[in-house]
Amino acid sequence: MAYDDEGRDVAVPPEVRRVVSLVPSLTEAVAATDPRLLVGATDWCVQPAGLPVVRVRGTKNPDLDRIRDLRPDVVLANFEENREPDLEALRASGIAVWTTVVRTVPEALTSLHRMLTEACRVSRPSWLDDAARAWDRPEPPRRRRAAILVWRRPWMAVGRDTFTGDVLARLGVDNVFVEHTERYPRTTPQEIRQAGPDLVVLPDEPYRFTADDGPESFPGLPSALVSGRHLTWYGPSLAQAPDVLIDSLAA
Repeated sequence: MAYDDEGRDVAVPPEVRRVVSLVPSLTEAVAATDPRLLVGATDWCVQPAGLPVVRVRGTKNPDLDRIRDLRPDVVLANFEENREPDLEALRASGIAVWTTVVRTVPEALTSLHRMLTEACRVSRPSWLDDAARAWDRPEPPRRRRAAILVWRRPWMAVGRDTFTGDVLARLGVDNVFVEHTERYPRTTPQEIRQAGPDLVVLPDEPYRFTADDGPESFPGLPSALVSGRHLTWYGPSLAQAPDVLIDSLAA
């Protein structure tokens, strides 16, 4: 018996041959390690491109019957991305569901190691070692304060206890909403200005902020357009994330 990140007993079989992933970054992690394992993934699992697996709709509305028909040895999920009623329904069908909990970079590295070696029964991949080395760096002495936005209409920002906030903090950018009671609070451009950020960070996912959609709402305040995959995904992209994000934040 193995224990997932929530401390739940998961009856992972001794040999795993069929994996369904309900999280894009976890899909990429498995595909980069042993793509033969993947038989199903969400419509949002776009890395690697052209992944030849059955699509099971989205992270919030997975097609449970289709997942059951795939007869997975294990389903990979995340406490933030997926809804517990969906995961409980799969467990009730006798399917092993492994749930990850990721709120910091160290948690991501540990969680990925455990998921791959214990839930997928594969050896630790070299890309995970590359990711660990990439993040083994001192935090910059210069600090900046940023509002990190993830949605528009309504505006939503990154709040407390998030992987995204931890990623930027390790690169010298502190989240102005880190003390907010919500993890992803609704906000307004006026509230963002009142929080006193030095810049606004605008990723290209989940909302696709662009040079023409986002920065115009904060005239006079610097905006940084960044890769959402490198800011919010925990998988092989972790190895390149520090350098990619530092370049974008400096632009």
